[in-house]
Amino acid sequence: MNEQQESPTDPPAGTPTESPAEPLAETFTYPSSAGYARVNGLDLYYEIHGTGQPLVLLHGGLHTIDLSFGGILPALATTRQIVAVELQGHGHTGDIDRAPTLSHLADDVVALLDHLGIDRADFFGISLGGLTALQLALTRPARVNRLVLASTHYRPDGYHAEILAPDARPGSARMPTEGDFQEMYEAYVKVAPDPSRFETFAEKLQPTVHSFEGWPAESLAGLEAPVLLLVGDTDFVRLEHAVEMHELIPGSRLGVLPATTHSNLPRRADLVVPMVRAFLTTPAEAG
Repeated sequence: MNEQQESPTDPPAGTPTESPAEPLAETFTYPSSAGYARVNGLDLYYEIHGTGQPLVLLHGGLHTIDLSFGGILPALATTRQIVAVELQGHGHTGDIDRAPTLSHLADDVVALLDHLGIDRADFFGISLGGLTALQLALTRPARVNRLVLASTHYRPDGYHAEILAPDARPGSARMPTEGDFQEMYEAYVKVAPDPSRFETFAEKLQPTVHSFEGWPAESLAGLEAPVLLLVGDTDFVRLEHAVEMHELIPGSRLGVLPATTHSNLPRRADLVVPMVRAFLTTPAEAG
């Protein structure tokens, strides 16, 4: 059974207790709080921004909330209650003696929703967060209203060859730059309970993506939640694969962002925010 209790009295060293999170943009003002939930043996860090219908944000691999959503979250929080999570071993959330598999990560998110008293929510996941959100939608469909999957594949061959084997195309424009890796490192050491574990956890996380087995096509065809797929034109994910997912998932929508890499997609707030807002706005809300 999932363990659920109030935020622990003694959270991991170097991390905040229940306190307001730093604002991500001065243009927007909205309620904001941060804390921990004890779920599945993990002190899971989360932030809540804004009010309204819940929208759960799930960051990319080796990212923090701010690194994946810093340019997107403030605009979305003007009309939604944002529940932003830092998954096992990421950001403020320390690692535990457990493989960070998609099933474990999804179970942690569900346990957090239970902790917060949220029965159903919309989800917006990027890369690893998208895989986690898709895992959750396939195994706990009753918890999902709408689903935004950015830079997300459903089979291993959904990635370009050089992503899983970098020597396949040396110098590929799709690969993260040294600056991208430096950003991930700096974001981690700024808030992690043990900043020295960045490389150790990065190695531990590799099998989650690089040994990813995927899901059967019929699983995607059986999705009932409305789905928006977002992919960069120079993403890790092959455009043909994104189109295949679009064709498999009933009624799904597909947005291809021009001049956008995997690492840059979260930075394209100018394109991402309008598409996500339009997708999440029901006819009743639009009226």
